[in-house]
Amino acid sequence: MEVKANGVASNGGINSMVIVHEKSSVLPARPSENKYCDLITFDLPYVTFHYNQKVILYPSPSKGFASMVEALKKSLSEALAYFYPLAGRLCLEDGILKVDCNDAGVDFIQASWSTMAVGDLAGPDSSPMMKDIVPFNDTLNLDGFFLPMVAVQATELKDGVALGIAFNHLILDGYSTWHFMSSWTELCRGSKTISIPPSHDRALVRDTKVRLNITPPTSRGSATSGTHTEKPQLRGKIFHFSKEMIDKIKRRANKGREAKPFSSFQSLGAHLWQAVIRARKLAPEEITVFTLFIDCRKRVEPPAPKGYFGNLIQGIYGATAVGYLLSNDLPFAANMLQQVIDSHGDKAINEQNEEWEKNPKLYGFSDAGMNCVTVGSSPRFEVYQNDFGWGKPVRVTNGCNNKFDGMVYLYPGKDEAGSVDVDIALLPQTMDLLECDAEFLMVN
Repeated sequence: MEVKANGVASNGGINSMVIVHEKSSVLPARPSENKYCDLITFDLPYVTFHYNQKVILYPSPSKGFASMVEALKKSLSEALAYFYPLAGRLCLEDGILKVDCNDAGVDFIQASWSTMAVGDLAGPDSSPMMKDIVPFNDTLNLDGFFLPMVAVQATELKDGVALGIAFNHLILDGYSTWHFMSSWTELCRGSKTISIPPSHDRALVRDTKVRLNITPPTSRGSATSGTHTEKPQLRGKIFHFSKEMIDKIKRRANKGREAKPFSSFQSLGAHLWQAVIRARKLAPEEITVFTLFIDCRKRVEPPAPKGYFGNLIQGIYGATAVGYLLSNDLPFAANMLQQVIDSHGDKAINEQNEEWEKNPKLYGFSDAGMNCVTVGSSPRFEVYQNDFGWGKPVRVTNGCNNKFDGMVYLYPGKDEAGSVDVDIALLPQTMDLLECDAEFLMVN
């Protein structure tokens, strides 16, 4: 199941009291079914993104931390046998980027932070502390030539457990991330099989071979995007919107509307867009862009199979002048979002793919658009159902990777169906104003 490395003890960050006790490699329980997994047009633009990071906080397991770690490793080994590209490494053949499904395994780190409580990490302002409990900070997907596709850190806290997981974004999007997580938890709870076996045949949705002009890194951790710029200091915060608040926003957006009603997402997205742009204090003539990474699984023809494993998302954009956005009521912004979402069917998806294939461009954060608000993740993901056998999560959130000014991650609220947690990163001065915006906070 695993190959153990020598135990090590070291501090996580400069001010952290995280102690790493052991690092090991977890291998798939069975050999991979295929030698290679081709990466396609839906995957390739994310070469220069960072590993996606998820943090899941749990109560303390009654059976003890050591026993829990062994259960996690055993079930992870079983899960990797189904999701075998995650146990491989990137390779390049004649300019074609793919995954060598060589069963090299994934990293597993066992750590402790005896002075930190779950409640402290679950708070709305806990973002800076995430660096210490999730692996592969500031690590590019391109490093997957040497680094594993997945790394897990299980950290024992004063009153619970933090599970920090880093995923190479070239391999999977949000939908596939939670498909893997639900399968892993299912196996850890004792199931002999998983409910939804993954489909690794990416040719079902796109079989075009795209050659990339990239240079593989020369050693572990040496990858560079080629577009390095100094990252601005950001503040992250989670805002909770109750179902009552969401319903109120939706009623405002749809007041007097006779056409197709705006969805909860379109209404909330418009609410966020206007609030962030208000807080940025931009000139009326400046352009602002709302960017959404939209799931295309049901939009391609024929639709992708339920278990399709990989990236099947595309960025779509709505843009307008700041003055138009803020001088109009909520329905103006909601209508822009509805139009761009409804128009993105199979034809638009193919056109976007074909355009990219003619001139492949690797995405950077600046490609989200000017003065952007960019939404990833989805409150439809059932993240709080991921119970390994010792209780449902207390909080599910992101690490620090792939965050920039205006990046928003949406999660379902934990205790109330229909509520939404909005995890947003902004420049400090913008966040200061957003926190005081009574209209945004729905206190009027």
